Amino acid sequence: MAFSTNTSGPMSEINVTPLVDVMLVLLIIFMITAPVLAHKIKVDLPQPNPNVVNPPNPLEPIRLKIDAGGGFYWNDTPVDELGLKAQLAVIAQQTNQPEIQINAADAVAYEYVARVLADAKSYNLVKIGFTEGD
Repeated sequence: MAFSTNTSGPMSEINVTPLVDVMLVLLIIFMITAPVLAHKIKVDLPQPNPNVVNPPNPLEPIRLKIDAGGGFYWNDTPVDELGLKAQLAVIAQQTNQPEIQINAADAVAYEYVARVLADAKSYNLVKIGFTEGD
């Protein structure tokens, strides 16, 4: 038998044995996990209740705007912090509370928004949202 000892050139053959090994392992993994993915899971979802009555007319939301300087506007009417607390107290007394939509300017300090949220929480108001606007 004659063997070639000329190894000066680059090897142009690719060893495909590791590739075949990886492909066989992946095939086995997919064969094992495919039946698990097809298994049906029973989930009890809540059904709609036809006896629930929707409120007749939802209340108009209150727009609370906070400008960059920390000024408050209650439905486009300027109010100070004490006036804001008084308005929140009035809303807290209502049985059907309207939603408060807070529109804070981009440059407003977080302190003002946090103060409004803390005041709303102290009056047990839960319908609070944030809007983006002018």
